[in-house]
Amino acid sequence: MWVPRGKTSLVPVEIENMSPENTEMPVRSVQDHSFRRPPSYWPNPLENGCDWPDQARPPEKMKHSIKLVDDQMNWCESAMEYLRDQTDMLVVGVIGLQGTGKSTIMSLLSANAPEEDQRGYVFRAQTQEIKERGGNQSTGIDFYITQERVIFLDTQPILSPSILDHLINNDRKLAPEYKLPHTYVEMQSLQITAFLFTVCHVVIVIQDWFTDINLYRFLQTAEMLKPSTPSASHDSTGSSGTEEGSEYYPHIVFLQNKSIRDEFCPRNLKNMHMAVDKLMAHSHLKYKGTLSMLDCNIFPGLDRDYLETEVNMFLLPRANQSRVRGRPSLLSPPGLQRTPHLLLSGLQASQPNPVHVPLSHTILTEKNWFHYAARIWDGVKKSSALSEYSRLQAKQHCQPVVMNTGGNGCPFPT
Repeated sequence: MWVPRGKTSLVPVEIENMSPENTEMPVRSVQDHSFRRPPSYWPNPLENGCDWPDQARPPEKMKHSIKLVDDQMNWCESAMEYLRDQTDMLVVGVIGLQGTGKSTIMSLLSANAPEEDQRGYVFRAQTQEIKERGGNQSTGIDFYITQERVIFLDTQPILSPSILDHLINNDRKLAPEYKLPHTYVEMQSLQITAFLFTVCHVVIVIQDWFTDINLYRFLQTAEMLKPSTPSASHDSTGSSGTEEGSEYYPHIVFLQNKSIRDEFCPRNLKNMHMAVDKLMAHSHLKYKGTLSMLDCNIFPGLDRDYLETEVNMFLLPRANQSRVRGRPSLLSPPGLQRTPHLLLSGLQASQPNPVHVPLSHTILTEKNWFHYAARIWDGVKKSSALSEYSRLQAKQHCQPVVMNTGGNGCPFPT
């Protein structure tokens, strides 16, 4: 049971003389993991039934996500009312291609359980109708904060064909610097990703197959174009964070969603880690040492040294099918039917300590982070580097393609 100690902290003590019949004591949920840390910073309520003072009132629980950036790529201020002046927070963002399960995964990590109705998830997932017409559900950036002060940022799909189709078929006027619709979609995706690389402690990259080389090229481009970490003089006052002149890079986690049974084979798993390690070898993103699938106890006979080049990669199987393509799925054997729950638990428990990965040269409170993020988003939209990259891309696409013939007689563009 939690009882007050002093005025600002809570400590666990044992209950004396508790009768065996008393079964109404509060217990922690089995799904209460590190992404849902106990709110130890909350002050205790005043004695004698008095109300909370305004500055000490517990945060209001969010029932669903709200917009941080709308579908027109404009910043929204509505999230400010849910934030507090305290520094014990974690910011988790997600990116991925269309239909990979980003919103569903973020709902499961933040507030919902797999057995709940998806219509009640905090981040709205694709409906069957949207899936059938090849559309996307999420637009802009959605915001949700748990009462344990973990901020989750869900995003629209990167390089989305449905967004491109909407631009073309609705004759939407583009800004002068974006001459072609597909250039605009790419730049929108780069803006969102560069923003997450600057304001998040952890960025989850979700794929539903292994793997697309173009996705890694995209990540490298976004890393190259991300805003520089502002100097201490431009940040809010506070304790020193990153060293002066150093650049901030987040932890990045590769999440393979809807994985098939063969991908859980140790040999294939090792090859996947090796491939990602080589693809990310020159990146400054923290793609190693944050989490490990081996901690989930689904590979009991696998030695920790087996994955010599282990990266931050997690595999999640399909949770709603007993057979996939005519073959038994990973979930069909009785011993593995709880695998999604185990992996989600491991993923939740593997987040880094935000105190050790400050986002800027000062330690930010939640409200400071919001203002910092707004400034970063404004800077991303006005970035000269992104504008120059867009101009070069448009110029490249406007050049005529000259067909050459190789030695085997096959034509290829030059």
